[in-house]
Amino acid sequence: MRILMVCLGNICRSPLAQGILERKVAAQGLDWEIESAGTGSWHIGEQPDPRSVYTAGQHGLDISAQRARQFGRQDLKDFDLILAMDQSNYRDILRLAQSPAEAKKVKKILDYTSDENGGDVPDPYWDDDGFEKVYQMLDQACDALIEAHR
Repeated sequence: MRILMVCLGNICRSPLAQGILERKVAAQGLDWEIESAGTGSWHIGEQPDPRSVYTAGQHGLDISAQRARQFGRQDLKDFDLILAMDQSNYRDILRLAQSPAEAKKVKKILDYTSDENGGDVPDPYWDDDGFEKVYQMLDQACDALIEAHR
């Protein structure tokens, strides 16, 4: 299975989600490939935000080798499951879908958990204190995702 995590700039939420799910998948011996992308182009080629790298490191993850890239039409063909971090990213991805089969691949990551944020992982870019909360939300969602697709 090929899974793509998608947020706005691919430097905060989706790199964390990629790192978390990669570790969980490896620990369970699942043959899944995980990547991440952003709907925007501002950070192409950049490392994840230092606060994401730090938060991941606090949980024993090293996501510093990841590099931001922009989501594109081809991703709808190449991936089995595309997980948006929030409603805005979800809508942006669906706009690129050219068939019901492609649209069916797109979900919000918090669709896998019950959540009090209306299904959105909040963007911590403007809130230094938000990274740990985002990590915890993604950690729970990745556990539920594995259960749903094992």
